[in-house]
Amino acid sequence: MKTIKRFFDAQRPRFSSGGKLEKWYPFYEAMETVFYASDEVTRGKGPHIRDSLDLKRYLATVLLILMPLFFFGIYNTGYQARLAAGMSLDFWSVAWSGTRFVLPIVLVCYGVGFAWEILFAVIRRHPISEGLFLTAMLFPLTLPPTTPLWQVALGISFGIVIGKEIFGGTGRNFLNPALTGRAFLYFAYPAQMSGDTVWLALSGLKETAVDAITAATPLVVAAATETAGAVEETLAGAGYTVSTLFFGLYPDSIGASSTLLCLIGAILLMMMGIASYRIIIGDILGLILTGFLLNLLATETSSPYMTLNPFYHLLMGGTAFGFAFMTTDPVSAPDLHAARWIYGFAIGALTVLIRVFNPAFPEGIMLAILFMNVLAALLDHIVIRFRLKKRVPNV
Repeated sequence: MKTIKRFFDAQRPRFSSGGKLEKWYPFYEAMETVFYASDEVTRGKGPHIRDSLDLKRYLATVLLILMPLFFFGIYNTGYQARLAAGMSLDFWSVAWSGTRFVLPIVLVCYGVGFAWEILFAVIRRHPISEGLFLTAMLFPLTLPPTTPLWQVALGISFGIVIGKEIFGGTGRNFLNPALTGRAFLYFAYPAQMSGDTVWLALSGLKETAVDAITAATPLVVAAATETAGAVEETLAGAGYTVSTLFFGLYPDSIGASSTLLCLIGAILLMMMGIASYRIIIGDILGLILTGFLLNLLATETSSPYMTLNPFYHLLMGGTAFGFAFMTTDPVSAPDLHAARWIYGFAIGALTVLIRVFNPAFPEGIMLAILFMNVLAALLDHIVIRFRLKKRVPNV
């Protein structure tokens, strides 16, 4: 580490005021603080962390907790591809096949993301936004593993520029940048992002003559069920048992399929005080109670989807991933405790309602979070106004 420190100290004069590379100081500062905490205090507007963690270490902790999902996504991608091709499923072959799909997507996200961040940092003359480190990992984990790389670049560009930078950067955006980019791709290129053809698992595997495998996702299977009370049986018949959905070893987005790993991540985030337990518990309560309410309202003529056990909604479609890592974004979520309960409950409820009554958008969770992102500031405002009315008037 001393060698690295000497290297950065030797380069500092070139990037400091008056140096030949002065305008690229934001890039130098970002690279240095990957290894060493900054000794500068926050002077401008933006998110503040009121404890021993600075913002970079805060985000680095979340990034570290995401790593099991990233590595599981690599394994699951390779496993599904080789399983469909009838190839060997030994660990290293599976891991290598998955790496060939997933790693280019992640590298494109970081490469294109950093290019935009450096550009805006140089133009505005401020440090590179540390939020990019997390956004560039969250975004690829929400994508199908066969998303074309040019679409990946377009999606991360839209998320960073339109979802964050035009509002001033990290701390000033009201939409989650990763989900903003994902929503853009979802509506711009639905054939690759939704429906029953999101898994073209064998693309690029030269060892097999089969070009592509398509499979209906659990959400599509549930929505297409025509017999009331038989949704769970239909899912099981398609291979989506409770255990399969819980552990996540089935074709889905790269890092959003394993409810188990998302649950562990959520518990760690809550224990460390990084994620709000009010939002996560509110998410779960809203989803479960709304699902049970639809069960009670279901009749013989209503959609069979209304009869689905509510706990299945928690296991399918990246719901757990969204609850753990997206709804708890400290920038786009409310700040007040009461508002967080309402925010979380509404996201859970909307997720179920969108899935059941508008199957054209089978995921539900993405639209629910973005919709409540828009209302987050309003919820804080309403809670503050309510508190002010309860104050005893000054005499």
